[in-house]
Amino acid sequence: MVYISLPEEKDRPLAFYLAMEEYVARHLDVKHGFFMWQTEPSVIFGRNQLIENEVNTEYCRQNGIGMFRRKSGGGCVYSDKGNVMMSYVTKDENVHLAFNRYVGMVVLALRKLGVEAKATGRNDILIDGRKVSGSAFYHLPGHSIVHGTLLFDTNMKHMVGSITPTGEKLASKGVESVRQHIALLKDHVDLSVDGLMSFVRELLCDSRLTLTAKDVEAIERLMEEEYLADDFIYGKNPRFSVTRRRRIEGVGDLELRMQLKNGIIKDVHLLGDFFLLGDLNELLSRLRGVPLESEAVWRALPERVDDVVRNLRKADLTSLLVDGSSLIPGPPLIPPGGGRLRVGELARE
Repeated sequence: MVYISLPEEKDRPLAFYLAMEEYVARHLDVKHGFFMWQTEPSVIFGRNQLIENEVNTEYCRQNGIGMFRRKSGGGCVYSDKGNVMMSYVTKDENVHLAFNRYVGMVVLALRKLGVEAKATGRNDILIDGRKVSGSAFYHLPGHSIVHGTLLFDTNMKHMVGSITPTGEKLASKGVESVRQHIALLKDHVDLSVDGLMSFVRELLCDSRLTLTAKDVEAIERLMEEEYLADDFIYGKNPRFSVTRRRRIEGVGDLELRMQLKNGIIKDVHLLGDFFLLGDLNELLSRLRGVPLESEAVWRALPERVDDVVRNLRKADLTSLLVDGSSLIPGPPLIPPGGGRLRVGELARE
């Protein structure tokens, strides 16, 4: 694997490294590329999240914490110089395989350091049941991009203060609660953060590619034009008349917003910390002009929605649209062909 380095080491905004991932994928002939980076205090939220739902913007502005959106799914995280951020860019089209390969590399590196780490859940790596790393991914034509955090040390007050999670999430319970559920590598390895980064680089990479000044200029243009654009960071809140929120195990926190007229779905948006595998716009476009009725929604959706949203079942999405539930007892759905079938039975088809 090739380690990709910059010609000049200096502090750069978090958005620069997101643009760097994309630039490497689109313009460099590298089969498997990897790089690590650190940034000044920042929060980074997923492509399908609303900033006002995830980020305490007032706290961030008062404390000089940057706010950035990435093109991958997943949830909102805080990063500072006490974190190591890692980026993996590969020509592998199968984002599942790329994600698993990346997680395996991180687990291998930690175990080589004598740390009993293991991958679990949707996207976490744990030490003794505590989270030390989270990751996310997205796909570009011909490439997959996976990136993640590795907690070494961090400002816990800023981590909790900058993120505004739902009531089900840990950070709502304060610094002490969060600290009980995360692991910091400084407590498990006899290395500095620089030593850790050197160890990982030497273990995983067998060659190096240094970007040119022209590469850096192109990355900076991409950063300015896309990643720092207000429309990208803050988004445009869609009009809606119905909002449904649910957490679905293995999928994430979902917020469904619909604009209805006379019982017909005129527009629909799906927000949250889920992971995308396909074209969400194409999936949701099937629902526009469809009556908000279980049979009509079921017929409009493709058989496999987990090809678009990771682990999301057709029955979950149908139920969320029609009655706001998620595989919980509720009004029976009517399957194609008649009869009366409950949501749980639909899920087993």
